[in-house]
Amino acid sequence: MATKNIMIVGVGGQGTLLTSRILGGITLKAGYDVKLSEVHGMAQRGGSVVTFVRYGESVAEPIVEEGQADVLIAFERLEALRYAHFLKKDGAIVVNDYRIDPMTVVIGAAKYPENIIENLEKDHNVYKINAMEEAKKLGNSKVFNIIVLGMAAKHMDFKKEEWLEVIENTVPPKTIEINKKAFLLGYEG
Repeated sequence: MATKNIMIVGVGGQGTLLTSRILGGITLKAGYDVKLSEVHGMAQRGGSVVTFVRYGESVAEPIVEEGQADVLIAFERLEALRYAHFLKKDGAIVVNDYRIDPMTVVIGAAKYPENIIENLEKDHNVYKINAMEEAKKLGNSKVFNIIVLGMAAKHMDFKKEEWLEVIENTVPPKTIEINKKAFLLGYEG
């Protein structure tokens, strides 16, 4: 199997690390060589966070080059736009249709771009979900990232049961059921 390249992008505090741990767990369980790499823009909440997950028979390095990502998982619209150039021509962007203003917008130094998803759809395969709204309906807004992961899982090589098992072994015990529900909502939605 050729090496698969997954990118997870979001802002600090959105669960990027947990999501990459679940992805790393499922790829290891399947017997692949896995490399993970995290790149923090600003470490505090609100800064850009990027995680690369590469898996295959033998993976030399953890960094995904521009134009090489098979799947771009974006927890926020602007982050999807910011990193779309990493996607392969036939790759998929799975995006949480949600807005978080970066500091430059908050202080008035920049404007938040309009029609981000519509513009991304012109050049890319885009799958969108307002995972924050869906997570609130489940009763826990923190699981929105697992909803997005569920949607992205459809574009990867693993069975639903394998995902659920890894989620069970990765998330805190008290949150197993809500995280499984969140995953299934994204996966089956």
